Amino acid sequence: MTENRQIQQLGAEVLRQQAAPIDDFNSSEFRELIENMRSAMLAANGVGIAAPQLGESKRVVIVASRPTARYPLAPEMAPVVMVNPRFDVVDAAMVKDWEGCLSVPGVRALVPRYRAVEVEFCNESGQSCRLTLQDFPARVFQHEFDHLQGLVYLDRVETNRDIIAEAEFFKRIAGQEQAA
Repeated sequence: MTENRQIQQLGAEVLRQQAAPIDDFNSSEFRELIENMRSAMLAANGVGIAAPQLGESKRVVIVASRPTARYPLAPEMAPVVMVNPRFDVVDAAMVKDWEGCLSVPGVRALVPRYRAVEVEFCNESGQSCRLTLQDFPARVFQHEFDHLQGLVYLDRVETNRDIIAEAEFFKRIAGQEQAA
């Protein structure tokens, strides 16, 4: 296990690697990884995190949509640990919406994602699970899944004009909150 539990930043090699599957759900290293992921995500006000972001090229993500300082308009859902996930598209409509990343601080971008996906994964005990996600939680999952593939959200941007500073993003969503 990596001793450094800081969130890896864009340019770190681990963020560009295909992550390896988990095969031992009982190891202390696996349990420690999940706890470190939870802690790092909460400390950074994230709505999801992938193991490569903590320097571990393993196929583990957490999806935890909830309103935070980074995503004040996010819907509430219980956090879900997903090990060795795969997904099928439920609604092939591509929707562009704003994303940011703990590994790419200070930047937001409009990213096209599938509106709804059905995810097959193992929970942290190794039991097979299936979950249908749509809208923002589906976006969070696809964003985190990309990390397992060695991609970051900026790889999905259609045009550089869809990339803005995070300060500009917060101005725009402040306008949405006032309009609501």
